[in-house]
Amino acid sequence: MPYDLIVIGSGPGGYSAAIRAGQYGLKTALVEKQAKLGGTCLLVGCIPTKSLLQTADVWERFVHCEQEGIHCENPRLDYPKVKDRKDGIVNKHSKGVELLLKRAKVERISGYATLKGGGKVEVKNESVTQTLEAKNIIIATGSEARMIPGLTADPEFILTNIEILNLTAVPKSLIIIGAGAVGVEFASIFRRFGAEVTVVEMLPRVVPVEDEDISKELERNFRKQGIRVETGARAENIEKTGAGVRLTLTTKDGKQEPLEAEKLLVAVGRKPNTENIGLENTRVELDRGFIKVDQWQQTGEPGVYAIGDVVAGTPQLAHVATREGMIAVAHMAGKPAVPINRNRIPGCTYTQPGIGSVGLTEAQARAQGREVKVGRFPFAGNSRATILGHHEGFIKVVASEPHGEILGVHIIGPEGFEIVAEAVAAMEAEATVDVMMQTIHAHPTLYEALGEAFNAVYGLAINA
Repeated sequence: MPYDLIVIGSGPGGYSAAIRAGQYGLKTALVEKQAKLGGTCLLVGCIPTKSLLQTADVWERFVHCEQEGIHCENPRLDYPKVKDRKDGIVNKHSKGVELLLKRAKVERISGYATLKGGGKVEVKNESVTQTLEAKNIIIATGSEARMIPGLTADPEFILTNIEILNLTAVPKSLIIIGAGAVGVEFASIFRRFGAEVTVVEMLPRVVPVEDEDISKELERNFRKQGIRVETGARAENIEKTGAGVRLTLTTKDGKQEPLEAEKLLVAVGRKPNTENIGLENTRVELDRGFIKVDQWQQTGEPGVYAIGDVVAGTPQLAHVATREGMIAVAHMAGKPAVPINRNRIPGCTYTQPGIGSVGLTEAQARAQGREVKVGRFPFAGNSRATILGHHEGFIKVVASEPHGEILGVHIIGPEGFEIVAEAVAAMEAEATVDVMMQTIHAHPTLYEALGEAFNAVYGLAINA
């Protein structure tokens, strides 16, 4: 008997879609080639990276705890123990995914899946090859790190997000190529652990998808922390030495400088895993390797959906993949579904200071011809931020005139990636700046700075 749904890939989008299908009573199977469930995000991405970032936060507090009246002589970082904790968190949640699938009566099938067309999926593993049939298929095969042409990742010197998470010691020096979320998060981790860190970005600014003011503030804070940042720059002539990596840095003013480091992290983006999965046997259409879908996540092949990092035109974020999975399953099950509003997708970067953003940047709003009014509030005016010892950064609200529609909210500061949640909810509920000005924010909290930022749109912030 055919399945109602076969999901290919067990990342956040894939396993969430499979569980939701089980909740709807659909006969569902999930195919995963890896031994562990959870995909890139859980195994070698979001979760292990944030574990290291949390430890970096704790370590930073210990190193600077004397200002709080706490004397901790000669604190020592046991990095193998840090790694063990990170691995333990990953293993716990991977087993949790397995339990959740069982609870939803989703059948797990181990092996490499290939689409054969007509609702058929071939699954091959070490012991058997079988062909499955389904009314619906979800492609959730994710992505992998892009590599600079001519280079190959290795466990010792040239690293991607996978290899750097398996280091057993903090490198003395680290060069990072790429200043997107992955690059800047690892810079934040290893600088605080004591490494000399250089970030090289070809584009004019770090975290280039963020509002320009956010990029400037992160770069300013990185430099203050001792991280060398070179934007508008190129890393060329990369080669391994006996003790590390050597390259030529060409700066934005054309000067060339030799650089050496113990490790090199390549963080120049991710490519979709759409090769060798049998798309040629279907009518699925591609755009530069990404799968084209409609608002319900349907591809050009009847009954075949795609979600997550393989999809053209959506951010490669775990929470986007999960929402796309919910939309796809609801659509195939005949349940109510609401397409993604791409202007209400939160983006989070877990550096110190942290970044959270949603909606249009100021430049994007103006480029659309909007009449824009901007409110800013600095964390220097927030009592909770001062108590935490992290009052760097600000909140920026981009609103339309004359009705006060919230077009975008951009945060850099303590727990910015948490504070943005209120802004996402406000935009989803179509609340205006005026409504949020009247919303009571608890004191003293970090998120009350967002209330001040809404007031600042009209020049009415109290503590700035």
